[in-house]
Amino acid sequence: MSPTFKAALWMMGSIASFSSMAVAGRELASELDTFEIMMYRSLFGTLIVVFLAAVTGTWRQINTGNMPVHIIRNMAHFTGQNLWFYAVTVIPLAQVFALEFTSPLWVIVLSPFLLGERLTFMRGLAAVMGFVGILIVARPDMAGINAGVVTAASSAIFFALTIMFTKRLTRTQSITCILFYLTTMQLVFGIVAAGYDGDIALPSSQGLPFVMLIGAAGLMAHYCMTNALAIAPATVVVPIDFIRLPAIAVVGMLLYNEPIEIWVVLGALIIFAGNYLNIWSETRQRN
Repeated sequence: MSPTFKAALWMMGSIASFSSMAVAGRELASELDTFEIMMYRSLFGTLIVVFLAAVTGTWRQINTGNMPVHIIRNMAHFTGQNLWFYAVTVIPLAQVFALEFTSPLWVIVLSPFLLGERLTFMRGLAAVMGFVGILIVARPDMAGINAGVVTAASSAIFFALTIMFTKRLTRTQSITCILFYLTTMQLVFGIVAAGYDGDIALPSSQGLPFVMLIGAAGLMAHYCMTNALAIAPATVVVPIDFIRLPAIAVVGMLLYNEPIEIWVVLGALIIFAGNYLNIWSETRQRN
């Protein structure tokens, strides 16, 4: 089996996980708010990580090094994920995913300040293309700007921060350690945010499977993508990941009667082109 085919199989798992998480989040919106969804997601995620760490013997890899970076990284992810869960409940799923794909372009913009990386001409061009794509997805006449669009676009910025701080952590921390603090810290954040008013809703018997699905799918999506990137170059993985957009558009059409709008497709293609141009340029320079 070729490395590209193996990477494609891993990415199919990632695409299915991200899509199922979006559907589960929308189904839970009627009985849980985003803070409660994140709290329960982190609870099940913590149980999964602890179990896997015990089974694989990687528990000893968990340490308290770089704790300030862990805290900042997980606060950014917690904020971005809450904004994302809100967005999937109020705007078409395809629109959410299209705006989410701008995260790598925000990394380009922010990395000179946070990682000390150089902003090259090609990186700048990719970022400009991404912002043009955002405007098209949000409608050229701005008629489509609403709370859902703003939160989806904002979530991409916080996911970009998550990516950059994760990159810093991978220099000294294992994946088990990163995932442990990812789930446990966000469980604490979720408890505080969901329970500040003294009222935390319990999922119904119908909602519990969706809560469990979000907890498992959130970890599985990133696990599958990490394995794909370990097998194949980013120039192969990113185009496969972009299949998430037409896949979720079809899901939204079949489950929620959401129309597939030409502006979302056009803007997403420009965002993808910016992402791919940047990755192609970086890969070519290394070779």
